[in-house]
Amino acid sequence: MSIAIDGPSGAGKSTIAKALAAKLKIPYVDTGAMYRALAYAFIQMGNPKDHAKALKEMDLVISPEGIYYEQKSLDHELRTAEVSKRASELSKDPLIRDYLLDYQRKLAQDQDVVMEGRDIGTVVLKDAKVKFFLTASDSIRAQRRYEQNLEKNIQIPLEQVKEDLQARDYRDYHRAVAPLKQAEDAILIDNTHLNLEETVDKMAAIVEAKNGVL
Repeated sequence: MSIAIDGPSGAGKSTIAKALAAKLKIPYVDTGAMYRALAYAFIQMGNPKDHAKALKEMDLVISPEGIYYEQKSLDHELRTAEVSKRASELSKDPLIRDYLLDYQRKLAQDQDVVMEGRDIGTVVLKDAKVKFFLTASDSIRAQRRYEQNLEKNIQIPLEQVKEDLQARDYRDYHRAVAPLKQAEDAILIDNTHLNLEETVDKMAAIVEAKNGVL
């Protein structure tokens, strides 16, 4: 069984997907982290123009167990504004998308997963058993991202966080390759007024109703 979760930045996809996967007792896959990992590596390599060559040469390991660049475990390094912007730019490159697409689909073929990103239900896992489109108001998404940054000692003003999110939204919704959009068969979840537990419980109930897995 595969569960696809799409939505804009700051909607809480990663946290919610992790919690939902834990509740369902199946693996969680963060595709956005994969793009951010490539973006981080590209930045460290001086943003080479030859993407094919860079992909072959970079010392990057992406696995369900963690992400490592030159044997260094990556976490908060992947959440900077610079990395997010570069990840959005790289996601427009068909070569980059194909590079990660095969890996993402193989993960879902080999096991039950909760996979989240921006084109999971529309491109990566078109046949996912359950699809969600997770969103919230711009102000709430910015506030949540701002608080996450503070927890990781990343000092970015709230207004800038909001502007960055809105700019990211525009790029993601308008990119030529696999733009962010709600799949026709995806269930819209607006968690502007829902906390983490309420959101996960609502989504888990939908999965149960559709599949009887809980």
